[in-house]
Parts: sequence; structure tokens; C-alpha cells
Amino acid sequence: MGSLSFEKDFEPAAVTPRGLAPPGLIPNGDFGELKRLKLSSTSTTPRKNLNLSVTEPGKNDGPSLDCTLMKYVDTLTQRINYHIGYPVNICYEHYANLAPLLQFHLNNCGDPFLQNTVDFHSKDFEVAVLNWFADLWEIEKDQYWGYVTNGGTEGNLHGILVGRELLPTGILYASKDSHYSVSKAAMMYRMDFEMINSSINGEMDYSDLKAKLLQNKGKPAIINVTIGTTFKGAVDNLDVILQTLEDCGYTHDQFYIHCDAALNGLIIPFINKMISFKKPIGSVTISGHKFLGCPMPCGIQITRKSYINNLSRRVEYIASVDATISGSRNGLAPIFLWYSLSAKGQIGLQKDAKRCLDNANYLKDRLQQAGISVMLNELSIIVVLERPRDHEFVRRWQLSCVRDMAHVIVMPGIIRETLDSFIIDLLQQRKKWYQDGRISPPCVANDIGAQNCTCSYHKIDFIIP
Repeated sequence: MGSLSFEKDFEPAAVTPRGLAPPGLIPNGDFGELKRLKLSSTSTTPRKNLNLSVTEPGKNDGPSLDCTLMKYVDTLTQRINYHIGYPVNICYEHYANLAPLLQFHLNNCGDPFLQNTVDFHSKDFEVAVLNWFADLWEIEKDQYWGYVTNGGTEGNLHGILVGRELLPTGILYASKDSHYSVSKAAMMYRMDFEMINSSINGEMDYSDLKAKLLQNKGKPAIINVTIGTTFKGAVDNLDVILQTLEDCGYTHDQFYIHCDAALNGLIIPFINKMISFKKPIGSVTISGHKFLGCPMPCGIQITRKSYINNLSRRVEYIASVDATISGSRNGLAPIFLWYSLSAKGQIGLQKDAKRCLDNANYLKDRLQQAGISVMLNELSIIVVLERPRDHEFVRRWQLSCVRDMAHVIVMPGIIRETLDSFIIDLLQQRKKWYQDGRISPPCVANDIGAQNCTCSYHKIDFIIP
């Protein structure tokens, strides 16, 4: 797909800061090629705080603005190959084509489906993106409402708010492994909140959900269903939850379901039809900067059009109605999302999903063969392993850690060469940490299950029937 077209007299150089994309820094403008550079040519040292300050023009005795930015870009570029612990796709190739848009302030204030009185917005791109996701999640264009958010948290806040407005006395239910924004929503909206236990793999404990639904039978249920938990990548089974509601006697007008599919919302639809508005769900949200990739945090929130009237308010100042959380919204994000979706298409995204799932299994198998405690959930690209003992190692690979666990999230930009380098580094460091086997690795059975733990006790237990 080519770059966007602009008027002939437009000169990108006039608005592009010098030094931000120097020739040769990114080979052929291809992040894929950049990822394949030898890791020895990149920095293993975590970036340090630049300790910047704002100085008045002409009074800066330090490096120039361009020099500071160039150094920053160079540092980030060197650290790309070591970004494996967080769900962000940092490898995309549309930044150069879309850079000219940075000269404009684009604000998608108000309802995406209503035009503003100013021209500097991208609502036409936004609606195109929303229509694409409506089709993916099986809801007709005239039956849904949605908008491009500033990230997954805003999507959760909005989805839960819609549920609260429909069912004002409803109780919010979410598993212990749900994203922290769910409990934040309960606090902000002063909702009654029931925390549901999770199984060892991070999936919702449906027996505990059933017990608490029956206990609170007199009040409606607002349920957050996590389609890929933050740390373990577990998927709450939407169909089991719907059946549980039915078994407990809840009719469709007595419950609301919000699906938090921040990461997996662009993976699971290419494997099965779990996420579908043909089922009695109320809303779905994903993060646009995660699996798809975008230089700024953003997300997509879609709900049923018939539900949104409870939130919509006419705002004369902007000549629109507004049912969003944030009001003013980044108008650049929808264009980046539109461009990526158009360039990749469903076939390209399906290939990305399959490659990530295959690479996650590859990493899990390699770690397992090396005798390292590791767990990988079905339909997940998050590989959970025993926590490295060295903080410097954790920082070098930018890992996320909880209790005795760490995880690697195998995003589209992570290639097998990167995983191999991580494995080699980990095995070398483990020899030091555990003194070539004289010290035993910790037991992580309580975190990832006895069947996935290779501590001295469980390894013996696994070998001897």
C-alpha cells in the first residue's frame, strides 16, 4: 500500500525535525530487517534517565535539541531486540508515510459518527476502523456504536460504565487475574464489586462465579470477561460464563457482559468465534497499540447502539453529542490503525497470529527441554517462566515479573533469533545463579502448577509414577 497523498506543494522536510529518521539508522525503512541485525550490534544496557530540563532559547549550554533527540532515537533503536516482556508491537513500517500528518492538530472530539464544525479531525478514518472491527466481531453497522479510545483502560472504563448505566444496582464481577483497570472502574463508579477466584492458569473459577451469583441473586450482574489475562494470557470461557448465568436463573435483561480483549482480540477471532455480538454480550474492547501496533497508545471500544443513549449528552459547544470518556481524542491514532489494517488485512493479521502462537510454543518447548519451569496457556502468546534471580537480567530483557514468575510476550516483531538469544543468555546466567546445579531453582508450583514446575521436588514427582 502506498503512502497517503498530499498536495503537490507540501514539503515534508519543512515539518520533519532533522535527525529523527536519519539515513541508515533503519535499513531500507524496514523494522523486520532491523530485528535481524546481530544482537551484538545492539546495546544490552537498559537506557538511563536523560535528566532533561526545559531551557530558554539561547540559554542552553548543553547539547542541541536535535542532538538530544538523535541520541534518544539511537538508544531506543538499539534496545528493540530486547523488548520481550510487555504487550506492545513496536515493529511497524508506516511511520515514515504518515509522518507528514504530525504537522496537523487532529482532534476527534465528540461522537465519531457526527461531523464537527471544524475540519481538523479524522472521524472518517475512525468510522472505517470501527466498521472493520464490527465486522470482525459480528455486529451489523446499524446496530453498534463505538470509538477509538486512548487505550485498553479507557475501553474497560467505558464498557463497565455502559453496564452500570443499564443496570444501576448491578454488581461488578471480575476474576483476580483481570486487568487492574477493572477494580479501578469499580472504585471510580462506586460499584459493588465481587472478586472471583482464578484457577492456577489464570482463568476464572466458574464454580466460585456461580456461588457468588447465587449469593447475590437479587441484583443484576455486570461481568468482566477477560479474553487473555494480563500476566498469564488465560482466556475466560465466555460460553461457560453465559451458561453459568442461565443455570443461576439470570435472564438477558439481568446481566451485562464486557469483554476485555486488549491483546487477544486480534488473535482469537482468527481461531474461533468466541468473541461475537451474536451472543448476549454488551461490549468489547481491545488495545490498538498491542498486537496491531501503533506509535501512540490507543484502543477500540464497541458496544450496542441501543445501549449508548443512557450515556449520550448533547454538547452545544462542539456541535455534537458525546458518550466517550475522554472528550477530546487523538485524531492521529485512527489513521495509523486504518493504515495498518488496510496494509495487513485479515489474511496478514491471521498470519501474524499463527506465527506468534508458533513462536510462543517454540519458546515454551525450548525452555522445557532445558529444565526450566514454564507454562503456556492455550490460545496464548504469553510464556510464563520462573523469575530470573538477577535484576540486571530482568532489566536487560525488559521483563515483567510478579511474585516468582516472569513472562515473555511473543509479539509480531519478535523473531526466533531474538528468542534464541534470550534462551542462551538465560541458560548462561542460570549456571551462575544456581552454581551449576548445586543450588536448586525455586518451586513455582503455586504460581504455574505442579505439572509445569521443574524444582527438585516436582521434577522427581513427575518422573516417578
